[in-house]
Amino acid sequence: MFLAVVALIVVVVVLLWYLLAGRVRPPGVPPKPPERPTSQPAECPDVQMISVPGTWESSSNDDPHNPAANPISLMLNISRPVAEQFSPDRLDVYTVPYVAQFSNPIAIPPDGQESYNNSRSEGTQRMVDAMVNRYRECPLTTYVIAGFSQGAVIAGDIAAQIAAGKGPVPADQVLGVMLIADGRRTGDTGPGQAIQIGNPPPPGVGAEVALQGVNVPGISMTGARPGGFGSLADRTYTICAPGDLICDSPRQALNPLNIVGSALTLVRAAGNPVHSLYNGFVVDGDATTATQWTVNWANGLIDGAPHPAHS
Repeated sequence: MFLAVVALIVVVVVLLWYLLAGRVRPPGVPPKPPERPTSQPAECPDVQMISVPGTWESSSNDDPHNPAANPISLMLNISRPVAEQFSPDRLDVYTVPYVAQFSNPIAIPPDGQESYNNSRSEGTQRMVDAMVNRYRECPLTTYVIAGFSQGAVIAGDIAAQIAAGKGPVPADQVLGVMLIADGRRTGDTGPGQAIQIGNPPPPGVGAEVALQGVNVPGISMTGARPGGFGSLADRTYTICAPGDLICDSPRQALNPLNIVGSALTLVRAAGNPVHSLYNGFVVDGDATTATQWTVNWANGLIDGAPHPAHS
């Protein structure tokens, strides 16, 4: 009888652990948009850049137009130089504000951070909401999307939804997508796959692909994106530094059966030195760094973007 009571208590505790840590919550499918008009309001920018910071680089109450939660956020090395090149009527940069944390699920005592699932879900919903609102107000604005680390997972997930016709904006209004250190990177080429930038790109896969099937409280490894990037594949790019376990994990080497060990590996990977050095990581023979390449890429897209009529 005593053992049965103990077993029941353990089951209840584990269930509460999972419930409190949260699960990945996909955003709802936005309503079907109205017919596209021939002009849009004068206050609408021609191009909207969506920047999604990585783990520990944002906060839920950060200012999306003047982000200050982490002054050394990697994405600021991209969004600020791009914003400086264009007038506000040509470009608006929106940095997604979300909790951007990754709690260690087995820390004793708890580390006080939000779980990965809850953080990722909040970031996803915040990005979708921002794009839905912009599209409603400015139906002719086009989009440049870029994200790093956890932000790359969020940006990549929404890009895949857009390509499948289930996103917040039409696919033909997305100029391009850049994913730096994407945890769902497949490392593959071919239909539906992102274009890899690197000299050469590393052979591994994202941690969520290597750890597919791992499911501990607050951490759900969702594997590769079904169908990849579809119609956006020819406009989606990915950068991964060799040895960065977030995007360059050995294929099948992180054993899902060893849940505790795998979870610890993932938590450590989020703070490994390679993962924090993309501002100096060289991606081509011209000594162009990952952030410089992304700035040049974004500038080129914005330069060539349509100039919609305003009314």
